[in-house]
Amino acid sequence: MLLDELEIISKLQKKLKDAYQAIGNNIMAGGIDNMEKYKYMLGQAHAYQYITQEISNLLNPKEQKNEIKADNVLKFDATKN
Repeated sequence: MLLDELEIISKLQKKLKDAYQAIGNNIMAGGIDNMEKYKYMLGQAHAYQYITQEISNLLNPKEQKNEIKADNVLKFDATKN
């Protein structure tokens, strides 16, 4: 990746983290006066966490646990007796 791309991703991650923290601070400070607002803010927090995790997964790809490796597959040939 180019340096500019990494810088943009880093800034985006910081903005997401700051927005998530602001929601937590607002909830803890008693800034919620009804359940509808609480659910809305909780949904925002979940979305920020999800996006942050997806960015992290894209930057650090890991081998899938359910991925089948070619050397672990048995091949049966019906033409052989």
